[in-house]
Amino acid sequence: MNYYDRYVTSELVNENRFLRMRLEHSELPSFADSASKLPQPFWEGHEDAIRTYWKAWELAFGHLRQANEDNGFIANYIDTAFNDDLFMYDSSFIVLFAAYGRRVFDFQRTLDNFYAKQHPDGFICRQIREEDGTDVFHRFDPSSTGPNVMPWAEWEYFRTTSDVERLAAVFPVLVAYHRWLRNYRTWPDGTYWANGWSGSADNLPRLPGSASLEKDNFFHYHLVWCDSCLFQLFAAKLLISMASVLGREQDIQDIAGESVRLADFVNDCLWDESTAYYYDKQPDGKLTGLKNIGAYWALLAEIVPLNRLDRFIRHLADPLAFNRPHRVPSLSADHPAYNPAGDYWVGAVWTPTNYMVLRGLRQSGYETLAQEIARNHLDQVVDVFKTTGTLWENYAPEQAAPGNPAKPDFVGWGGLPPIAVLFEYIFGLQPDARQARLVWDIRLLEAHGVSQYPFGREGLIDLSCSKRASGSERPQFTAAANVALELVVKWDGGQETVYIHPK
Repeated sequence: MNYYDRYVTSELVNENRFLRMRLEHSELPSFADSASKLPQPFWEGHEDAIRTYWKAWELAFGHLRQANEDNGFIANYIDTAFNDDLFMYDSSFIVLFAAYGRRVFDFQRTLDNFYAKQHPDGFICRQIREEDGTDVFHRFDPSSTGPNVMPWAEWEYFRTTSDVERLAAVFPVLVAYHRWLRNYRTWPDGTYWANGWSGSADNLPRLPGSASLEKDNFFHYHLVWCDSCLFQLFAAKLLISMASVLGREQDIQDIAGESVRLADFVNDCLWDESTAYYYDKQPDGKLTGLKNIGAYWALLAEIVPLNRLDRFIRHLADPLAFNRPHRVPSLSADHPAYNPAGDYWVGAVWTPTNYMVLRGLRQSGYETLAQEIARNHLDQVVDVFKTTGTLWENYAPEQAAPGNPAKPDFVGWGGLPPIAVLFEYIFGLQPDARQARLVWDIRLLEAHGVSQYPFGREGLIDLSCSKRASGSERPQFTAAANVALELVVKWDGGQETVYIHPK
């Protein structure tokens, strides 16, 4: 349909260089030709985990697509693996693991296709048709966009590559999009709302007494959506960090002010002291009392006061809440609607939210709990791979099985556990290319390591650790790289810094 042009334009959209980029013409790499150039992990006695790792890459390369004149995309990309649309939320999580394959294919440019479709007022649709490049939703449809996690995807890429040029290119796009959400997705007090689709948790039973929103998840119910507020808080803080790197602090004073006000509101009005949790807020001022995994975005947003932190995180270790056989379910197990088979967001384990929880725990200093959850999560994913031969959209919380329902061959964000979680939490690798520094937190006792581990724009590192008898035993390790870096090796009770010089 054609509409009158009623855009309230954003000046920052004029800086969006992706709108003026030409279509990329290049062939897609095959998995067979690329496998030898990818990171090569080994883990003694855990060959099934390594096989799952390679299956994830095989599926990922099978989902590569070429941009074309019909859809108006500007870069080759990785498909979401859900239907024939490209999804903003999914793509943002996909690039978080796919960045490990950037030597072979520039997965990050998947997001460029969203930036190239930005509207004059800053809006970017969350779902774009791959056939013709059109938005699936009108921008004022409550389902049209969100959650705002692209800043995280871009900041992580910058942190691991130090690519300031890309950061400068995406910054005005992301700021304009953030402001669109603030203009059109807030209540008068500045808090945010969404619906099941735009909030990323389709059928979560947010209303008290409701078993599911599956049939009516397209309405906001006049709630203040806790996780939507937290998405914007986290995004705002990342934009502030980007502005600091780029020297553009003056351009985002409004966002800096918003982050302070929103953090105060979440802590003052969405926190329940008796249960030590953050909830959605109803129109009558009462909190819904539904514990869903989205509240843990508060860890990444770094807003939880220290005197609340331990009690808030304790729910993740509670068998009556989120400590189920496969951690971490999307809905607390003590909720009446909790489904042991998953049923999407009423109990299923989702790899993107698990990854969010792991990163939040690490950022909050709860590294041991993060390691426990990561190991459980990866072991369950590997067990399901052994019985089904593939990776899944989501998983059942009570047994090693796919969620019901769940799409197979889902890479997609299904690549997060066997690739990103393996490297970052099981092996304990924490890169910071900006500081030319790699932390290696060694907790495994088995021999393990990786060759051709990407570091920065051009770096490759080979790492190997021998078998140990105990966690307190000093690791015997080797490290070599083609770039200079500081390697900080940690183990139970010890730490050592080694300066690696190019080989």
